Amino acid sequence: MTLTMLNLHQLVVKQIILHHPTQKLFQPIPASDRRRSSKERLTDEKVLPFSAFLTDSFGRRHNYLRISLTEKCNLRCQYCMPEEGVKLTPRGQLLSTSEVLTLAQLFVREGVDKIRLTGGEPLIRPDVLDIITELKKLVGLKTVAVTTNGINLSRLLPKLKDAGLDLINISLDSLVPAKFEFVVRRKGFHKVMESIDKAVELGYNPVKINCVVMRGLNEDELLDFVQLTEKKPLEVRFIEYMPFDGNKWNFKKMVSYQEMLDQIRQQWPNLERLQSGPADTAKTFKVPGFKGQLGFITSMSDNFCGSCNRLRITADGNLKVCLFGNSEVSLRDILRSGASDEELLRIIGAAVGRKKKQHAGMFTISQMKNRPMVLIGG
Repeated sequence: MTLTMLNLHQLVVKQIILHHPTQKLFQPIPASDRRRSSKERLTDEKVLPFSAFLTDSFGRRHNYLRISLTEKCNLRCQYCMPEEGVKLTPRGQLLSTSEVLTLAQLFVREGVDKIRLTGGEPLIRPDVLDIITELKKLVGLKTVAVTTNGINLSRLLPKLKDAGLDLINISLDSLVPAKFEFVVRRKGFHKVMESIDKAVELGYNPVKINCVVMRGLNEDELLDFVQLTEKKPLEVRFIEYMPFDGNKWNFKKMVSYQEMLDQIRQQWPNLERLQSGPADTAKTFKVPGFKGQLGFITSMSDNFCGSCNRLRITADGNLKVCLFGNSEVSLRDILRSGASDEELLRIIGAAVGRKKKQHAGMFTISQMKNRPMVLIGG
């Protein structure tokens, strides 16, 4: 952190202390306070406006936490992992269920109101339903979401809904079965399509479809994906191809947001831009008269770092404050050392405080050492 950044972060902390002199910044919240109702917490003047630990030196408030439940996956998507797979972390070094929930509770207590479960493939974790059920009990947590490849989703959906799952993102990179199998190196196209229909049937609206666009592979299907939104409440999200270890990224494979948008507008010139929230990653659009909408995740050509509100915990318990950053802090080791909530929060706050203003840019990050996407959790 530069001196200027450090001063800004200290200023944020100082202002919080000035406005809340009766509450020590690093004082652990007693167990009795953790059980208070949300109404009591909202009306208590001693509760901080937003946690200093989750506020970085640029004033960004991180209220969105992505937790990877497993490194394992039943697909081998080309953009996510090497064809030969990855070396998995020994089971004992992965976060246990109780550790996942302990960390989730701590982050929610500090202001996180949305948690997304990722992987690998989160739905292959045997206790995923139990985790969702327990997360939904956390006071202050508004949204529990899952990103899945959809292979096991249809079978589990009724139980996931009963457990309280709020949002679903399903990965689908081609509408051509043979091409789908080429991209993911496995079969399963019809299972994914069945899962999308089942999610719509059970009332999820919108059902988000994540499509990584790669030149020479699926950029010719953009219009077909947009057509999916005509009669179903889907949000198809076109994701720029991003570099991660083992996926052989190169600039020529990346199809930019602007190029995709131009192609779609040739077919639908009256495409409407929709208003986005301040921390939304997707630039969203709608074809007038269509039931669903589409979005673009422009991480490479037009980053949205300035409004980033996301933190990530990997399956082995490392905190990543930036998807493209290679610095990590092991919350697992700190947790297993018997550290108090106060100590954990100090470590988390220090990591968040070191978060950079933005990632290094597409050409630099393609040369940086980072995990394969499957070991990050997206």
